This record gives sequence, C-alpha cells and structure tokens, in this order.
Amino acid sequence: MARRMTGTAFPETVRDQLRARGLRWTPQRRLILDVITSARGHVTGSEFVDRCRERDPDTTPSTVYRTLDVLEELGYLAHSHAADGREEYHVLPVAEHAHLHCSACGGSWEVAADEVGGLVGSLRRDHGFVVDVAHLTIAGRCRNCEAARA
Repeated sequence: MARRMTGTAFPETVRDQLRARGLRWTPQRRLILDVITSARGHVTGSEFVDRCRERDPDTTPSTVYRTLDVLEELGYLAHSHAADGREEYHVLPVAEHAHLHCSACGGSWEVAADEVGGLVGSLRRDHGFVVDVAHLTIAGRCRNCEAARA
C-alpha cells in the first residue's frame, strides 16, 4: 500500500513506525527523510547518499540504503531498475508506470501503465506471465534518434 510522504505529522508517523519495528529515530534517519521528501522524479540510492552528504558529510551509505529499504517496506518508496540496471527510487504515491530508454541518446521517459497494458495483457494471456510494470523498461531509439538515422 502506497503512503503519502507529506503533511506536518508525517515525520512523527514514520518515527512511530520505525520504533514499532524496534528501530531508532536518529538524526541521520531524520536527515534522510528530509532529503527523500524533497526528491522529485527518479533518484538513485547513490544520489540520495550524495544529497545527504551535502548536508551532513558523515552520512554513511549503509544507513541511507537501510533506511530506503525500511521506507519501501512501509510503503513510502518504490524502486525500479533503469535500462542500465541501476536501481532508482520513486517517492510514493506515484502512478504505476513503465519506462522507455533510448539506447542511442540515453534518454528515459515514463510510460503510463495503461499504455503498456496490451503487451502486459498478451504476456499474461499467452504465457501466464505476470509483468511487474514498475520494473519494466523497454529499450530502443527515441523519435529524434530514429529520425537522425533516416
């Protein structure tokens, strides 16, 4: 279940959920939460680490990644994989979507789940295969790169 990462009571809600799991509410976790709530679009774990280190140089990658994992388990984040395999995070709620990746220019675009619904439905019907749309990246060439080839 996706949860919204906004509102004045949000940090306290996360704090309470962490404590219910036996985890501490540390200044580092608060910093990570602040960085995450200001994120827009797709952000990699290493980008989160860099953003945290801009504010606190002592931030350790392991703390950031453990916190990202916990926030995903709690339903505040989701991860997907780009065409190059790197893990990217989305702050929820976000509409489920797939990605297009141009192998020529490296561009990446979000595609609404209903736009790939035909493919997803065919794979399920014909192969009994259930697609995890959040992890679906279709590689090819974008309109501009394809036009440049012609």
